[in-house]
Amino acid sequence: MFIQTEQTPNPATLKFIPGKPVLPDGTVDFRSADDAAGKSPLAERLFGIDNVEGVFLGADFITVTKQDAAEWYLLKPAILGVIMEHFTTGEAVMIDGASVEVDEEINEENAEIVSQIKELLDTRVRPAVAQDGGDIAFHAFQQGVVYLHMRGACAGCPSSTATLKMGIENMLRHYIPEVTEVRSV
Repeated sequence: MFIQTEQTPNPATLKFIPGKPVLPDGTVDFRSADDAAGKSPLAERLFGIDNVEGVFLGADFITVTKQDAAEWYLLKPAILGVIMEHFTTGEAVMIDGASVEVDEEINEENAEIVSQIKELLDTRVRPAVAQDGGDIAFHAFQQGVVYLHMRGACAGCPSSTATLKMGIENMLRHYIPEVTEVRSV
């Protein structure tokens, strides 16, 4: 099994591409070993490596975030070993029935606007940020402000503010006049 790695715009995060499907649909972001416990055997194994701070699972990739003091040249072999061992054993990435919380607030009066926002995020934004090992998820739309969750490589990325303001906010304001601002949750 050959696992490719790619750097992301976030220096604390690396993207691992196992060449096999990781999740059938959606994404999952684990920020601690406790978050992953009982939900994802793969994430639990990765958190067993010293200095692993976050695990993000996408359709065909795994993004791992390290603690600032750790060095990738020391962590990368252990992470590759865990991923290879996990896929070689054939164990599931997620435990069947494990619930993944979706933190989303939808007000009925804004349902049509929220639908437009989600469609634009799904078709124009999420594929681009997935290339960088991350994801952006809708949280809420309140009084003209769109609140988004930055996940995976996007969480804590130095360029995430620029992505939100210059890219996503401008696009949403262009297509949906009711949107006045975009903020990260």
